[in-house]
Amino acid sequence: MGCYCFSSYDTSIFCLLMKKINLAITGCMGRMGQQLIKSSNKNKNFKLISLTENRLVNKKFNGIKPQFNSDKAFKKADVIIDFTVPNCTLEILKIASKLKKKVVIGTTGFNRSEENQIKKHSKKIAILKAGNMSLGVNLLMYLTEITSKSLNDEYLSKIFEVHHKHKKDHPSGTALMLGKGIAVGKNKNLYDLIGKKFLNKKTFPFGKKINFNSVRKGEIIGEHEVKFSSGKEIITLNHEAFDRALYSDGALSASKWIMKKRPGLYSMRDLLNFS
Repeated sequence: MGCYCFSSYDTSIFCLLMKKINLAITGCMGRMGQQLIKSSNKNKNFKLISLTENRLVNKKFNGIKPQFNSDKAFKKADVIIDFTVPNCTLEILKIASKLKKKVVIGTTGFNRSEENQIKKHSKKIAILKAGNMSLGVNLLMYLTEITSKSLNDEYLSKIFEVHHKHKKDHPSGTALMLGKGIAVGKNKNLYDLIGKKFLNKKTFPFGKKINFNSVRKGEIIGEHEVKFSSGKEIITLNHEAFDRALYSDGALSASKWIMKKRPGLYSMRDLLNFS
């Protein structure tokens, strides 16, 4: 009977998976930060050990007082989950790269330069980055890519999204993910295909490039719709979220998955193994 010899890497991964994963949550006072605290409390795979915020917070959550991003805040963490803003995310990645910590990024609104900085950090540490942590949305992106690839250039496309009134960035990270799905299907770069960006319009047109319309109202969790039109027919793909736990549960699944991974930049598509 043969035997398997474990490498030091295999052994370390095995040991990590036998114990609870030490979790740090950034932006803990935000909507997703608060939801992540709730979800991690219910998940037996995690031990919440650190919370951070970019301002002074004089209260505790689970006996943990939020602190500023620092080596000390992340030293004992196995994984850092980040739902903040781009400049804060880059600050966190610098610390994580120094400490060799794995990071799950749910922050959106990065520009091309910031995306390149994330790629550089991923050469040192494992990073899973997703504009949306939902299984359904990532399936929608996959279907968008397939549809885009299947249709000829006579079909124009546009993307519509709705979020709560507190959301600042537009188009949303999810809308841009779907735009990337269209671009990949056409074997083109998303940044070369981004058309006009509308805000709070009742209607908006198709264009030679991908037009986006973002609506901000009420407390809506998230609605996204992709349309393809030839002028003779319209194909519509859509997704609606109604519970924020959908995203926090996805982020925790990503955190567990990334524990097994070497340095690199991953996505929810890698986790879900879409071919």
